[in-house]
Amino acid sequence: MAGALQIICVAVLFALLVYVIYSDVTRRIIPNTVNIAVALLAIPFWLGSGEALWPLVGWQVLLAVGVFAVFAGIFALGAMGGGDVKLLTALALWLPAIPYLRMLVIMSIIGGVLTLAYLVWHRRRKKEGEPEVPYGCAICLATFIALGEPIVKQFAG
Repeated sequence: MAGALQIICVAVLFALLVYVIYSDVTRRIIPNTVNIAVALLAIPFWLGSGEALWPLVGWQVLLAVGVFAVFAGIFALGAMGGGDVKLLTALALWLPAIPYLRMLVIMSIIGGVLTLAYLVWHRRRKKEGEPEVPYGCAICLATFIALGEPIVKQFAG
């Protein structure tokens, strides 16, 4: 069962992610300060888990390094923004590997729908060039689902 510290951390994380959605939609920026806060907030989340910090922290950091390496490559190809890469890396500190992979699948589905919606909207407005998709929205919504599902199950059953 999640402790009070973990619940508070998740609530603060969700508030930060709501801000990320707002910032990404309105300015196409995910501030570094928010990404740093998301990463640092994982520390009290781990402490509140009641699990031994080793190897928990080691696995989470290893996952985050791997996520950064993969998504930095995607950034280098111009397919994703730097703020998105940093946010995905910070969020890798929150979820174990399998739930994180589930979050990435959910993110991809939401991101695909979002991209299609922006493409249609962009074409209807007859704008030139490619639409800029605020992919941070897909990342945040997928995180809400991935972190929220266990919480709902805990209180429902």
